[in-house]
Amino acid sequence: MSDILGSGYLIDLDASRCVACGTCAVACMDQNDLEPRNSLEMLRKISVIEDGSGMEARFTYLSLACMHCAKAPCINACPSGCISKDPDTGFTICDNSNCIGCRGCSMACPFAAPAFNPDDRMIKCDGCNERVKQGMQPACVRVCPFDALSLEDIGSLTNKKIAGSTALIAKALIGE
Repeated sequence: MSDILGSGYLIDLDASRCVACGTCAVACMDQNDLEPRNSLEMLRKISVIEDGSGMEARFTYLSLACMHCAKAPCINACPSGCISKDPDTGFTICDNSNCIGCRGCSMACPFAAPAFNPDDRMIKCDGCNERVKQGMQPACVRVCPFDALSLEDIGSLTNKKIAGSTALIAKALIGE
């Protein structure tokens, strides 16, 4: 699993607890000073997966943002070198001051995590990197009323915790 997770931290989703309330997405927009009316700037997105129909219908709610891949394809896809891994947290971070708006990162990302601001510069979830470095939780984790999101130290994840984690969701989505 370390090939998917890498080292550092993980914003983990327990999909069995998520009710798609959107509180995490609003906290993310507030933390990053994003305009809610510009959906192209959303860094955390809420998705619904419906399976079955009628009385057999089942719904799974997902709160997803950048997966901070161990081998993040967006890093190599950026010709300007704007994207890197933070050595302390393991989060994939972006300094978009040199972004040329080519969208190579977006095309390389299997999760469609990169978004673009009105200046056509890439923005993405950075795991609230500076908050985490200061000992705080990411904004989305802090406000989740159902404890569906948690900040986990990858090195201390147990097999039980991994069994319902974002890591398995990611692995399933990208087909590894």
